[in-house]
Amino acid sequence: MASITGDLLLLNPWRSFSFLDQNGAFPWTQTKTKEHKQKHKFTLSSKTTRKGVVLALPFDLSPPPIDHDLLDIVATEGAKVSDDGIVETFDNDDQAFDAADNGVVVVDLSHFGRIRVSGEDRIQFLHNQTTANFECLHEGQGCDTVFVTPTARTIDIAHAWIMKNAVLLVVSPVTSRSISEMLNKYIFFNDKVEIQDITKQTCFFVLVGPKSNQIMEELMLGDLVGQPYGTHQHFSVNGMPITVGVGNVISEKGFSLLMSPAAAGSVWKTILSQGAIPMGSNAWEKLRIFQGRPAPQKELTNEYNVLEAGLWNSISLNKGCYKGQETIARLITYDGVKQRLWAIRLSAPAEVGSLITIDGKKVGKLTSCTSGRKENGYFGLGYIKRQTVSEGDTVIVGDAVPGTVVEVPFLAGQRSPTRSSSS
Repeated sequence: MASITGDLLLLNPWRSFSFLDQNGAFPWTQTKTKEHKQKHKFTLSSKTTRKGVVLALPFDLSPPPIDHDLLDIVATEGAKVSDDGIVETFDNDDQAFDAADNGVVVVDLSHFGRIRVSGEDRIQFLHNQTTANFECLHEGQGCDTVFVTPTARTIDIAHAWIMKNAVLLVVSPVTSRSISEMLNKYIFFNDKVEIQDITKQTCFFVLVGPKSNQIMEELMLGDLVGQPYGTHQHFSVNGMPITVGVGNVISEKGFSLLMSPAAAGSVWKTILSQGAIPMGSNAWEKLRIFQGRPAPQKELTNEYNVLEAGLWNSISLNKGCYKGQETIARLITYDGVKQRLWAIRLSAPAEVGSLITIDGKKVGKLTSCTSGRKENGYFGLGYIKRQTVSEGDTVIVGDAVPGTVVEVPFLAGQRSPTRSSSS
């Protein structure tokens, strides 16, 4: 084993263009980058073959050593952590919210579910079980896809990374277990598919904000800047694997990082040293609503179908039979979508589940609500009947709360696919 030591930042000086092998290891080709910045002490262990290929240490799926506990590290930075181990706040919610607009924040989303789907039939299996076209994707690419019921009612949005021998799915924390159980239920006798929940064996961070690209450049990951949503590559921190991808759950901009728990503390400190502001889950939920990203048990329920939720970017119209396909096709053919998801700027707080009315007539229902920036007003999401409102219109939420219908980035970025589209 060769040991390489230096005073520089924690992401290693080799670029990865390869993927998980059958043993769960990350092989990659050695390609030196330019000189790194002097930031932190690190040691990178690697094994070099005669052909010059550098092999990373195996992906560690065991619990991390106690001295690498990320929660202990964030606690020293003032984080308040729930009994479930979720970082709720750093007591900087307004600052973090502003940084998401004007700078960059880093968010620990390790409580989100991560499901590894492997086996020879994994692509066809996911192709049949979700709304996206997996067969048109290749290693190193990714996409959003939606889990739906047979009648196209929404369960959750999953972000997928296509690796060499597995597909990684990132799902909401409230659906991780049920989706794993559902996928296992639909594996038939001859299907070569394995489902593994690796949530507790990995950590997951996201970068949000216009200066995310700058941090990627500082971390010598600039080649990912400007790449298509879902593009991902593998790297190493002190000999431990880390995968970095384009997109951050609520936006096609920004970045996501998957890593071993033993590497999480070092990665977290390095990102903060580059100027990122830490954000807790409370501010993240507010940001989700302001971005318009629907969530399970709120906007994604058995009451609403995938087209009403506006998740067009995750739907293929050309890939043939899949769960919910007949309903989706019928809704499109007969213009059967009766309502759509809107954002609403509110003058006062409103209770989730409140009716939305115009001139005393019910037109929809509020599904999420949060306080505004620095407690200035309130903001919500809700389903409203089509052809009853347009952007800028006024509605009443509950008994007497006026609201203005507005567009939001996530929903505004959804593009209705055509049948001639390959995706």
